[in-house]
Amino acid sequence: MTSTRLPGKVLKQVLGKPLLEYQIERLRRVKLADEIVIATTTNQTDDPIVNLCDRLSVAYFRGSEQDVLERYYQAATAHKADVVIRVTSDCPLIDPQVINQVIDYYLQSQSNYDYVSNSIKRTYPRGMDTEVFSYSVLEQAFLEATAQPDREHVTPFIYRQPQRYRLGHVTYSEDCSHHRWTVDTPEDFELIKKIIETVYPNEPYFTLEDCLGLLQQHPDWYFINSHIEQKNYGQ
Repeated sequence: MTSTRLPGKVLKQVLGKPLLEYQIERLRRVKLADEIVIATTTNQTDDPIVNLCDRLSVAYFRGSEQDVLERYYQAATAHKADVVIRVTSDCPLIDPQVINQVIDYYLQSQSNYDYVSNSIKRTYPRGMDTEVFSYSVLEQAFLEATAQPDREHVTPFIYRQPQRYRLGHVTYSEDCSHHRWTVDTPEDFELIKKIIETVYPNEPYFTLEDCLGLLQQHPDWYFINSHIEQKNYGQ
């Protein structure tokens, strides 16, 4: 809730429903995941997120605001996770099928990879980011990572050490990485709002391809947030 560029972003409403509720609705259709856990903070400002979890009967864990890696580790430990799928809460359009593909690739290739994602070699629109890794790898990162950006961003400790961790990559059939469907600024929210308002009433189970088709019909929408710079590791 204390996002610097767009405070309260995950509970901003479209069609009378908070963005995080749209995302949870979509995550519930991920067939290969056993449980959803919202890893939020102990800040009083995040009480509304907990209230939403209670209303939707979704598990949550409250931990450190700054040490997100610790929060993740403690949440995974509390819920006895063997495999962790990480998605961030500012991606309300995330496609359950995309998440399933990344999980499936990891499960089919566990002997070959320690970490699988669709965001290191980026071909998917930003906002479809999915990372999959084992609890044991998360535990190593938690115990060994010391740099502040590694504690804040959870997984750089893993994917910035390709000599130690075997990294697997899931890519899309074409390069759509220029699309930005994550919510971090007012411009981002404006675009996401347009997409949801247009597609959701008729097709609540809309897909990545539905969104791409909509942007083809409304090419000017792409420019609403195309100038926004993504915050990088260390920022």
